[in-house]
Amino acid sequence: MTHQPEQQDSVGIVTPQTLHFDQPLALSCGRSLPEHDIVFETYGELNAARSNAILICHALSGHHHAAGRHHPDERKPGWWDSCIGPGKPIDTNVFFVLSINNIGGCHGSTGPTSTNPETGKPWGPDFPPLRCRDWVESQRLMMAHFGIEQWAAIIGGSLGGMQAMRWALEYPDAMRHCVVIASAMKLSAQNIAFNEIARNAICSDPNFHQGRYLEHDTLPRQGLALARMIGHVTYLSDDGMKEKFGRDLKAGDLKLGSQGPVEFQVESYLRHQGSRFAESFDANTYLLMTKALDYYDLAREYDDDPVAAFSHAKCRFMVMSFTSDWRFAPDRSREIVDALVAAGKSVSYAEIEANHGHDAFLIPIPRYMAVFNAYMKRVAEGL
Repeated sequence: MTHQPEQQDSVGIVTPQTLHFDQPLALSCGRSLPEHDIVFETYGELNAARSNAILICHALSGHHHAAGRHHPDERKPGWWDSCIGPGKPIDTNVFFVLSINNIGGCHGSTGPTSTNPETGKPWGPDFPPLRCRDWVESQRLMMAHFGIEQWAAIIGGSLGGMQAMRWALEYPDAMRHCVVIASAMKLSAQNIAFNEIARNAICSDPNFHQGRYLEHDTLPRQGLALARMIGHVTYLSDDGMKEKFGRDLKAGDLKLGSQGPVEFQVESYLRHQGSRFAESFDANTYLLMTKALDYYDLAREYDDDPVAAFSHAKCRFMVMSFTSDWRFAPDRSREIVDALVAAGKSVSYAEIEANHGHDAFLIPIPRYMAVFNAYMKRVAEGL
């Protein structure tokens, strides 16, 4: 087979790595992980002063593979390849980029599919519940491993942005910039409702077995696929779906008396997305991460006062939102900005015109790339 040469703005072929931590990791639920593994990828080189490090925090279904390809035949590059690489906003000619799969994940880091050392069986539903601050504590161990004293920036979209903001409050001296994209200080009731519907779809699958499906040598594929279909619809916008699918047919004919089933393109697309997700993601991980998302509330420990919460931050902030994102609407980003301004913090804000819904933060929209690139140049100037 003839391979296409890597583009000049690609990080090229990358290899995931694993770090094992023997020391117990205390969790916010009161329990601890006796030991854990973290799978990660790095792009670019750490400079002599170790001052050019960027931490990428992934969203709900994300993982460590953010850029490049694992082998030349890989069909798609990492999930944020549009933003990470030579000459891209997160320029690997300038920055050392660390992207990890959080604990509780299902792509190699310790999570529900891992073996519980106390039982010799998969953790399954017995895996401890997690909060965003637990991911921050695990990420701090990675920071220490690389000898990084301060991140040049911590960057995340959606749930990743929540982690970045938690870092700014918990460890204000550990970062110079915080980039928050399509995120919020807490979920709306509507968002929590969508997550609960998705969880019920999984738990209602007859192959779920109260979360012990691996012990029964099966998977709740139907429930997980349905959960993904529900989530995927909420990540898109009406205009975006209209532009992509309209009422186009995949099969059949809408004429009266026509033979055979009628299938719309959008139906076929959702079934494909759900089926693919059900084969690559773990149901218990989905339950665990959506609960962590629901419970996130940046100002809870500060008498529900976001201004008081952000008064602890010392870094500069960049906040971005997208006009058609109704899952994490621009209003939620403006709440972050207003609180930061009231707290006297340095903050830049951009609302990007886009019809891609919540998924817009993954797409190289020209104005988004221009704004992101301009801000990251400011980060680079401070190295």
